[in-house]
Amino acid sequence: MPDDTIVVYVDGRGGNSSGYGYYAPNTGESDFIKKSDLTNMEAEYTAILSALEKYAYTQKPLVLYSDAQTVVLQINHEYSIKKDTLRDLARKIWLLIKEYPSVEIKWIPREENLAGKMLG
Repeated sequence: MPDDTIVVYVDGRGGNSSGYGYYAPNTGESDFIKKSDLTNMEAEYTAILSALEKYAYTQKPLVLYSDAQTVVLQINHEYSIKKDTLRDLARKIWLLIKEYPSVEIKWIPREENLAGKMLG
């Protein structure tokens, strides 16, 4: 991984106390937004989208870590996306990915997700 790579952990939570956020340990930046009535999948997608939007024009490689395995596989074109709202979010993500020199979106176990600590 190049020295200038930005590493970002993302996480989302659905339901009554839904929200999403990210944490970038090498920059110290983090954000958590409460947004009511998101599904778990919508929250996970939106977490990825928010991190991509934050760093979109840095021109540095980016590695995103998420504990939402299905979402990671869908964004990486390994699983299909059947729900329209998720497909719309995925299209936004794919467009933003093109703004970077390099983007990797990787799955990690929940206990290793540093952004998950923000969600409680």
